[in-house]
Amino acid sequence: MHIHILGICGTFMGSMAVLAKELGHHVTGSDANVYPPMSTQLEAQGIELTQGYDPAQLDPAPDLVVIGNAMSRGNPAVEYVLNKGLPYVSGPQWLADHVLQGRWVLAVAGTHGKTTTSSMLAWVLEHAGMSPGFLIGGVPQNFSVSARLGDTPFFVIEADEYDSAFFDKRSKFVHYRPRTAILNNLEYDHADIFPDLPAIERQFHHLVRTIPSEGLVIHPTTEPALQRVIEMGCWTPVQTTGAGGQWQVKLLSEDGSRFEVMFEGVAQGVVDWDMTGQHNVANALATLAAARHVGVVPSMGIAALSAFKSVKRRMEKVAEVRGITIYDDFAHHPTAIATTLDGLRKRIGDAPLIAIIEPRSNSMKLGAHRDGLPESVVDADQVIWYAPANLGWDLGATAALCTVPSIVSDSLEGIIERVKSQAQPGTHVVIMSNGGFGGLHGKLAEALQ
Repeated sequence: MHIHILGICGTFMGSMAVLAKELGHHVTGSDANVYPPMSTQLEAQGIELTQGYDPAQLDPAPDLVVIGNAMSRGNPAVEYVLNKGLPYVSGPQWLADHVLQGRWVLAVAGTHGKTTTSSMLAWVLEHAGMSPGFLIGGVPQNFSVSARLGDTPFFVIEADEYDSAFFDKRSKFVHYRPRTAILNNLEYDHADIFPDLPAIERQFHHLVRTIPSEGLVIHPTTEPALQRVIEMGCWTPVQTTGAGGQWQVKLLSEDGSRFEVMFEGVAQGVVDWDMTGQHNVANALATLAAARHVGVVPSMGIAALSAFKSVKRRMEKVAEVRGITIYDDFAHHPTAIATTLDGLRKRIGDAPLIAIIEPRSNSMKLGAHRDGLPESVVDADQVIWYAPANLGWDLGATAALCTVPSIVSDSLEGIIERVKSQAQPGTHVVIMSNGGFGGLHGKLAEALQ
């Protein structure tokens, strides 16, 4: 079957393309921006990519068009599909029908940590010899691909609350029908599609409604929004993590790089790993609970976590130049920025820490998170905010509210000059964006040489 994917370079759609190819389909696709790392992953799989949405790419007509959620009415390729009556489907629906049907699905949902936690869970099952399939919105370094079918019933999926397509406004995760579900946390996000937090809570409850009574729901005790979701009705056993939960930790190092895991008051072993931050400790607990549900004993899960390598672009160390360390991080929400900087601060002690932040997500561009930004950067020694041309609010006013030295720059050259003038051996520089940031990471490393 020839499947053509519109919006193929998104993390979800690109991963789906890999699975379709693995199932034996002839897969092609297009995107407005064909760029690495997804483009390189797809080209390596022999998937032909077209830049842009000229309807000519749909002639001769494919057997099926999968339409990504970034596509909207008025897009020339979308209009052509509708006018010609070509068969089309959303990505999550295709996945549900052709990959997830009949599998034991382990879904990881939440505002933060989905990619890292699903990577941890896939790795723990792999380490236990369970060869799971997975679809992850990033590239886990233990696997070096973002998706695979796997040859056992188990399938780990990053379960996103974003909508499915212009013709299906339900959250993607409603299609997945998991048996094991991690609900990591829940805050207001995606201001472009959700009016408020209760609207997101309702979508999470739609997910809870699909989990069988022989399944398992895992969530932390510390999230009031998730508590409200469960109180709307839950027909599935629940296990909780964190303070007062069945799964708890004793921190053995302040930065979260060593901790003892407790289940129902009994010590299960010590995780000693390369990760830092309380958020990753919480991700690990949820992972161990989910893995235990499919038969991985905690001690085996703990051994796997100690060999876990992080996901690309999640506090990934990308360069060390003249004693200055540069990291690439995907954080694009105040909570994620704060927890990431806190974890690094606890690891590096008093060493100088410069944060460079691009407010690029739809919610950021709409200004939904601007009130939380000044407080999110308190662990940095200084912050450089990048103001893209299309930002619809005053980033300078936000920078002025920061308690640490903050400047706004509207050019990559300006950012590089600032870092060059401030950084000295021993400085740590974290670049935070959910996009490519104009290749700043490489340009900065080169300039520091």
